[in-house]
Amino acid sequence: MQDEPLTSSSAHIATSLIHHPYTPPAGFGAPQPGVFKASTVYFPTVADMRQREWKDKSAYTYGLHGTPTTYLLEERLCSLEGGLQCVLVPSGLAALALVALAVLKTGDEVLIPDNAYGPNKALAEGELRHFGITHRFYDPLDPDDLSGQITDRTRLVWLEAPGSVSMEFPDLPEMVRRCRERGVLCALDNTWGAGLAFKPFDLMGDGAGTQGTLSVDISAHALTKYPSGGGDVLMGSVITRDAALHLKIKLCHMRLGLGVAANDAEAVLRSLPSIDLRYRAHDQTARALAAWWQSQPQCAQLLHPAFEGAPGHAHWQALCDRVPGKGLAAGLFSVMIDARYSQAQVDAFCDGLKLFKIGYSWGGPVSLVVPYDIAAMRQAWPGHLQPGTLVRFSTGLESAQDLIFDLHQAVQANLPTA
Repeated sequence: MQDEPLTSSSAHIATSLIHHPYTPPAGFGAPQPGVFKASTVYFPTVADMRQREWKDKSAYTYGLHGTPTTYLLEERLCSLEGGLQCVLVPSGLAALALVALAVLKTGDEVLIPDNAYGPNKALAEGELRHFGITHRFYDPLDPDDLSGQITDRTRLVWLEAPGSVSMEFPDLPEMVRRCRERGVLCALDNTWGAGLAFKPFDLMGDGAGTQGTLSVDISAHALTKYPSGGGDVLMGSVITRDAALHLKIKLCHMRLGLGVAANDAEAVLRSLPSIDLRYRAHDQTARALAAWWQSQPQCAQLLHPAFEGAPGHAHWQALCDRVPGKGLAAGLFSVMIDARYSQAQVDAFCDGLKLFKIGYSWGGPVSLVVPYDIAAMRQAWPGHLQPGTLVRFSTGLESAQDLIFDLHQAVQANLPTA
């Protein structure tokens, strides 16, 4: 029997549902932007497919190269940090790795501060070394040490302000000037500053952010922390102002197949409007807790950039507190517990906390605590650190009074003075 011609009325229900002609009307507005999920992106014609360009965000070609959701997040992050171009990656560490892989090749060298985020150092000691890329660690508080270690093979200098765990604040503008003098790219892990404590592309603070302003070349940001704010998203960004450098990073990003989930991008977009309020709340709570620790006999040294006497405090003041009393300093600080207390006692103190949870990361609503072995993390014990056991605190959004009470009860039970 001859097949009957297919008509719209005889189409299978699966086909009808997939190719349903209805399109919602335009003009819908709401507080939260729409979420676009796609791998495949449609083209109306072959000619249109061949002429579309994704590198400048003028069109869409494939979900991995961008959707309205990811483009929107990238642009808002550029506004936050003062950059012009942004790519999104699956984590903060992925942002650091992308920078390294985009700008370094066999025979090149990267310089890293000795107090840098541990996984960045591990990346240099592992994969980068396997690729024939060498590395050295410099003293983060000594611009002369940085200058002295730059060679004709140095292609990238990493900066952190403040350093991971021990919170030393470097003379960031001077470090950038030294890199500029030697023609070396400088990349900043800007997770702590978050685009709020200072502007990485406008370190002189004139607000212009124009060509010629003292600026890092690259800002890498763990959006996992303050931009997300919920402790439930892993994401990172790499932001630049130079078009040629951005294209190099973006092409490497494409070749590595890096992408982020639309719902994760949505979560960060939802949190961004409150980042300034949350950052300030974290900051105020951290200062209240740090001041409490400063009065405790168990505290051998307070490591908080906004407190006088902390390593690099003057540099924080010059960069972040130009209007005295208005500077921001995030919700992160560390305490060096006096050396008379054993590691077991310090661990028991951390275990004895009720509101502080033991866990890595920071920037979420729940306060966190982690003890660290600084000796194992550094080439040598830093001369500016007192002996003892370092404990890092990340303040959440709980009441400062409740957190101090929690600290008090755990100290009394596990770190006796007699």
